[in-house]
Amino acid sequence: MAARTRTSRDRFAQQHAATRRFSLGEPRNLTVAGNGEWVLFLRSRSGSDPLTCLWALDIGTGMERLVADPTALGEAGEVELPEAERRRRERARESAEGITAYAVDDRGERACFGLGGQLFVVDIVDATVRSWPTTGAVFDPRFDPAGVRVAYVSDRSLRVVGVGEQDRVLAGEAKAELSWGLAEFIAAEEMGRSRGFWWSPEGQHLAVCRVNNAAVQRWHIADPSQPERPPVVHRYPQAGRANAVVELVVVGLDGSRINVRWDRKALPYLANVVWQPGRPLTLVVQSRDQRTVEVLAADSETGRTRLVQRVTDERWVELVAGAPRWVGDTLVTVVDRDGARRVMAGDESLTPDGLQVRAIVGTLGEDLVVSASTEPTEVHLYRVSLGGSCRRLSVGAGVHSGTAAGEVLVVASRSMSRFGSAVQVRVGARSVGQIASLAQRPAITPRVGFHIVGDRNLRAALLVPRAGRFEAPYPVLMDPYGGPHAQRVMRSRQEYLVSQWFADQGFAVVVVDGRGTPARGPQWERAVWGDLAGPVLDDQVDALHGIAAHDERLDLGRVAIRGWSFGGYLAALAVLRRPEVFRAAVAGAPVTDWKLYDTHYTERYLGHPDEYPDHYERTSLLVDAEKLQRRLLLIHGLADDNVVVAHTLALSAALLAAGRAHSVLPLSGVTHMTPQAVIAENLLRLQLEFLGGALDMVPPA
Repeated sequence: MAARTRTSRDRFAQQHAATRRFSLGEPRNLTVAGNGEWVLFLRSRSGSDPLTCLWALDIGTGMERLVADPTALGEAGEVELPEAERRRRERARESAEGITAYAVDDRGERACFGLGGQLFVVDIVDATVRSWPTTGAVFDPRFDPAGVRVAYVSDRSLRVVGVGEQDRVLAGEAKAELSWGLAEFIAAEEMGRSRGFWWSPEGQHLAVCRVNNAAVQRWHIADPSQPERPPVVHRYPQAGRANAVVELVVVGLDGSRINVRWDRKALPYLANVVWQPGRPLTLVVQSRDQRTVEVLAADSETGRTRLVQRVTDERWVELVAGAPRWVGDTLVTVVDRDGARRVMAGDESLTPDGLQVRAIVGTLGEDLVVSASTEPTEVHLYRVSLGGSCRRLSVGAGVHSGTAAGEVLVVASRSMSRFGSAVQVRVGARSVGQIASLAQRPAITPRVGFHIVGDRNLRAALLVPRAGRFEAPYPVLMDPYGGPHAQRVMRSRQEYLVSQWFADQGFAVVVVDGRGTPARGPQWERAVWGDLAGPVLDDQVDALHGIAAHDERLDLGRVAIRGWSFGGYLAALAVLRRPEVFRAAVAGAPVTDWKLYDTHYTERYLGHPDEYPDHYERTSLLVDAEKLQRRLLLIHGLADDNVVVAHTLALSAALLAAGRAHSVLPLSGVTHMTPQAVIAENLLRLQLEFLGGALDMVPPA
């Protein structure tokens, strides 16, 4: 492989790294504001600029304009981030710089954001930006409904500042293990709750999370390449061990405090908080085994709660983004029932059989807008009414996302026919404008064949080299994620850029979504309960053989697999347990022992380790170390605080003890993401060299 010309190969690798996987220049964080006058969004100035700006589309004219530019505010590049902001970006997998989050008041006239630890306030109408004086580094600033005051977190305390008012602490304690207004690790990483405080509709109170991490294990994340630096202390809730204790307190601007009361022993997880005008403070709480979820309405003056809805499941109750939501006096939730994930009003289903709801994304008048799928490789937007009508809003095959408020609908569409997102803004049936994507055009164009194979109708994608460059049969590279809550086989070009790059180097690349992945119904997702290894690996092998049975271009004597995170776990699992199929694996940031991963994710699928030790035994890679017969490359960031490097080191130690040769590539200063351009670029090259050597690949003539 080393003799192969590098010109086209390097061009894409460099481009992919420099553009942060072609995310720079893409419009995102779309918000309808100002009673339907504006659509606010984040976007950098070009596909190679990592500095994100705040923009607005004027719905009346259809014209875009720049609202806030970090460079004009004196922040021309990344600065030392507040610790809370650094952790938020890691949890959100945020790789850009500049303005990466913002909040808007209820009238949509003002927005606020933190930048370089400072608080900035934007008047959206005239696009003026000014800094508000604060005490300490600003994290997660949010306007009150009237746009008069901003609450934010600094040094684990919730503070508030207003026009003509002195910045002050509203809630805080000096103890390092206590915080006010922050989302704990589990909420941000696994529950989809990234925030820790909510303004009341009248703007005089806030519902605030008080988090006590005292019982959570202290892990130390160190970088051996910089021994002069002390390790970072990280409170990590390991499976079977203690979680943070989370309380919800209603804090008044006058200093009053009311504790919201519920059975926190039985339902310790605070999954969501909703406080809509005219409706009670509403919270979603979940049992540790995740088989029970309750929606509670709280009296903000007394702290008492009443049960609005209880949902149970023999495996787990899924938490769905955007749910619950009040529509008038009706609480709308998303619940798994009768083979589908459905929008429910009480016991009445508002969505039809066969539609798998993914999230509630907004409202149009009194109707909900949800993202959902009938075919798992596509995502569409639907308008759902309390009367039971359900109508698709997005047009054309692809992956559609968006938001809605009032009568304004924003649809962001990806497809196999174009690169990047096409963002359209509609009012009713009328298109009023488009938001441009400035993302770079990739140097390669994926050529994807979609397949439905096997008895389980597995969705798979196949990519092969350009005609005439290599001779078939081609060595095979499996390129999955394969785990819960994520899909790779989607009808969007963006999903296949790296896969096509590997195909252009001589591989037939196969991508498979097996059991446990979304949008195939509750039974499909729950097929991995108690075993995250067997069903997932079986589906990869079955799909490979199913495609090869009808396509003679695949050389089943030369098969490798690569993946990151759960995909890394799956790659290592493949060479350990199915060496007759897989000759080599690249395992990036793999979980190797599920007892080392976090509570909420792991216990959802495997149960508590004290109650189900056999589940952890059957899914551990460590017990299979002596079985390694094939080539294995382990890659791990030393600064990873999600899948810590102890996973890779533990497997490496077990392999060494068993006398099994393997390779380990440690990445100094790298977290679970790899946003550093040089590292991301060279990782692709190094994987290619390893896989090519392992499969005895010959360069083209």
